[in-house]
Amino acid sequence: MKKIFLLIITLCAFYSVKAQSNENNADSYEKKNEIKLNLLSPLMGAFEVGYERFLNKNSSLGISAFKVYNHSANEDMNYFISPYYRHYFGKKYTAGFFVEGFGMFTSIDGKKIYAADNVAFTEGKDVYDLALGAGLGWKLVTKKGFVFEANAAYGRLLFNADKTDHDQVIKLGLSIGYRF
Repeated sequence: MKKIFLLIITLCAFYSVKAQSNENNADSYEKKNEIKLNLLSPLMGAFEVGYERFLNKNSSLGISAFKVYNHSANEDMNYFISPYYRHYFGKKYTAGFFVEGFGMFTSIDGKKIYAADNVAFTEGKDVYDLALGAGLGWKLVTKKGFVFEANAAYGRLLFNADKTDHDQVIKLGLSIGYRF
């Protein structure tokens, strides 16, 4: 009887140790916050950072900020602030393929008005506008919390498109980040 009782206690001890180790492995992916830096934006003469907060295994809310520092490389856009919602389809916690819907508050250069010689132009005042759009992308998360992401999104200006030279916005990203 003592041997059976000792065997049951030993088995319960091994089972509880195994259950604890599985919980720790699952937690490594389930961190709730992420910061990112877009590696493509310096090619456009700009700087873009982002923050994302995970709501559950398949969805998140985030915000990104884009600021142009070299207007010769990026002639139209000045800056934007873009909140977004993402839905993930991967097997890991908020990773894999995703779709996103976004809003954007943006500052864009005004319409260019050309002189009769078609070479010289004057530029209107900066235009502030809102845009709505959608995009898709893919995210890889390592066990140590490093994040690699690629995404593309397209949207349309809502109110002042007639005061600029275009009526659309495009977001492109190849980002690295850290999940904490």
